[in-house]
Amino acid sequence: MLVTRNAIDWFFAPLFAAMVMVAPPASAQGTPGLFGTIEVKKTDLKPFPKWTDVLGKAKAEAEKNSGECKVTAEEKCYYRTWTRFVESIRSLDKLAQINKVNDFLNQAKYVVDEVNWQVDDYWATPGQFFSRFGDCEDYAIAKYLTLAMLGFDNDTTRVVVVQDLNLKVPHAVLAVLIDGKTWILDNQIKQVIEAEKIKHYRPVYSVNGQSWWLHRAAGS
Repeated sequence: MLVTRNAIDWFFAPLFAAMVMVAPPASAQGTPGLFGTIEVKKTDLKPFPKWTDVLGKAKAEAEKNSGECKVTAEEKCYYRTWTRFVESIRSLDKLAQINKVNDFLNQAKYVVDEVNWQVDDYWATPGQFFSRFGDCEDYAIAKYLTLAMLGFDNDTTRVVVVQDLNLKVPHAVLAVLIDGKTWILDNQIKQVIEAEKIKHYRPVYSVNGQSWWLHRAAGS
């Protein structure tokens, strides 16, 4: 994975803004959270403009692609392929669905933002991801929105920005809560895996369409 110093700064920029604007004091209790951390929930998404921007663009993209698509030399109808995939697994149970989603989207090629978009950090919509591929947060975003299309409750899904303690780089995954158990959908891990079995990720913040969570080490 190619990660520059600037990319790391951009990846954690929302956290820095959030800590300045709305982060809780150290005395805030929080609740037990992902990967053994203590997490504090906030509902103000203003510190996360890239996230809210990509959600808005994805909504507009869905409306634009709501009709039929004819495959041509220029138009590959990637969006239609995605929506047809979603419909093909709609009748499965939730655990089977997240496994299918993880397998389907992990087929995409990993491309760093500097190459793909000529910027340090870019959060892509599903349509952009299908046509140009992307990096870790783009996989997580596409998985998040795929599960939203399948009817997963917003309270059960989050994009989680972590520090990979093995590779010593920032990373993003999707966490999904099903029947009291948290599962991780990760472009670096082939299978969907229980969060408690992953020891090399330290979550920094997580976010969904309504809230965000600041994570800190238990006991800190």
